[in-house]
Amino acid sequence: MRPDDLGALYEIALATGDNGQDASGQHQDGRMVGHIYAAPYATLEPGSAFVAEDRQGVAGYIVGTHDTDAFEARMEAEWWPPLRAQYALPQGDYRGWSADQLRAYQIHRPQPPPKRVTQRYPSHLHINLLPRLQGQGVGKRMIDTWLGRMRELGSPGAHLGVGAKNTRAIRFYRAYGFAEFVFPTANPEAPALYFVTELE
Repeated sequence: MRPDDLGALYEIALATGDNGQDASGQHQDGRMVGHIYAAPYATLEPGSAFVAEDRQGVAGYIVGTHDTDAFEARMEAEWWPPLRAQYALPQGDYRGWSADQLRAYQIHRPQPPPKRVTQRYPSHLHINLLPRLQGQGVGKRMIDTWLGRMRELGSPGAHLGVGAKNTRAIRFYRAYGFAEFVFPTANPEAPALYFVTELE
C-alpha cells in the first residue's frame, strides 16, 4: 500500500461495510467504517497493508497487525483520542441510534478480540474487495501475501472476525482453510464469528 491509497481504503470499507454489501446508504459520514476497520492499520502498521489494483484503480485491500494486543494498546494511545474528540459518545437507547452513532460507540468503546483468541493467534486481518475483483482468486492471493508477511514477523497464528450474516465471507474463509474458533460457551446468536489459522 502507498500513502495515497488511503482514500481508496476508506471508499472500499464503506462499499463493503454492511456484511460485505454497500453501506453508503446507511451512513451520513462516509469515513466512519474506514476509521475503524481500515485506516488505523494502514496508518499505524503500513508494512502489513496491501492493495489490489486493476485498470480502474485500487479495488481491494488487506490490512492487519502481527500483534493484536500491542496494536490495541497503540490504538488507545494514538488513534482513538482524536476521533473521540470529533465524534460524541451517543447517549440513550442504542436501538434508536443511527449507523453513524453505532460506529461512534465503537470508537469510544472498542471491543478487542478475546484473549483466548489472541494468545494463540496474535495476528489479525481485515480484507475487503469490491465486486469487480471478487470470484477471481484475488482474495486468496491477498491472504497468501499477508500471511506470508506475518510468518516473516514470527507470528504463530492469525485470526479474523466476520459478521455472522456475512455468509459469502464465511464460505470464503472456510474454503481458504481457516477454522472457526469454538468458544467453550458458544452463543448461537452471537453477531460475529472468529476464524483462525496456525502459521508455524
